Amino acid sequence: MTAPTAPAPIRVALVDDQQLVRSGLGMLVDSQPDLRVVAEASTGREAVASPAVRGADVILMDVRMPQMDGIAATRALLGERPDAGAPATASGSGEPGVGDRGAGPGGARTAAPGPGSGTAPSGLGDPERCGPRVVVLTTFDLDEYALEAIEAGASGFLLKDAPPEELLAAIRTVHRGDAVIAPSTTRRLLDHLAPTLRRGQAAEQRRREESAAVASLTPREREVLGLMARGESNQEIAAGLFLSEATVKTHVGRVLAKLGARDRVQAVVTAYRVGLVQP
Repeated sequence: MTAPTAPAPIRVALVDDQQLVRSGLGMLVDSQPDLRVVAEASTGREAVASPAVRGADVILMDVRMPQMDGIAATRALLGERPDAGAPATASGSGEPGVGDRGAGPGGARTAAPGPGSGTAPSGLGDPERCGPRVVVLTTFDLDEYALEAIEAGASGFLLKDAPPEELLAAIRTVHRGDAVIAPSTTRRLLDHLAPTLRRGQAAEQRRREESAAVASLTPREREVLGLMARGESNQEIAAGLFLSEATVKTHVGRVLAKLGARDRVQAVVTAYRVGLVQP
């Protein structure tokens, strides 16, 4: 009898201008059997130009870098995705460069495709996945960095001095697309930034568009979105609503599609911005 094939490891790209930081992160990530570093870049510009970085499942992105900072690089890498503030009718399409392991400029580290790479690129065919996920790393716990990262499309925001287990958990959580709002720091951040998300003329226009999108949700989908904003996983939502996880996943996928959100964190930001969720 043929033994079951082990799932392919989560492909991680490291983008940081400090070699020592990349080396430390690389050793930590590669120490896990389910994670594998497949690319490195020392600047935002190098990351954007690297097919290997674009083809990763999760990108750990430094904020402060020369040539192009992490926020601009995140925006450029994810710029072909529907903006969370511009509701779309689908959750996304294929990402150029996914699965392409060509070497990036400046000697960016690349790796050959891992097991299972012959299948459809990660994120395609899954309503909660489209393209790489970005976790922004910084040494500064500043609200404007976090807000810019989220608005640029990042799925997570961590301080570099976070415990190793928290960083590893963030990679897995973001890749899974489940409960990315659960960490108390992210929830506290959104609670704190809720008024900021609603200020300004551009924010007002975006809120009107997002309010229309939220209004298109069914009562059950609105209920699921509210529970997502509370940081509940699909399993927790299923238990609370007495539904199967498959049904919850379907509801989540429809919520993301109707809101034009690339993942759960973007959907939750929308919920905060339109006032569906109050701090």
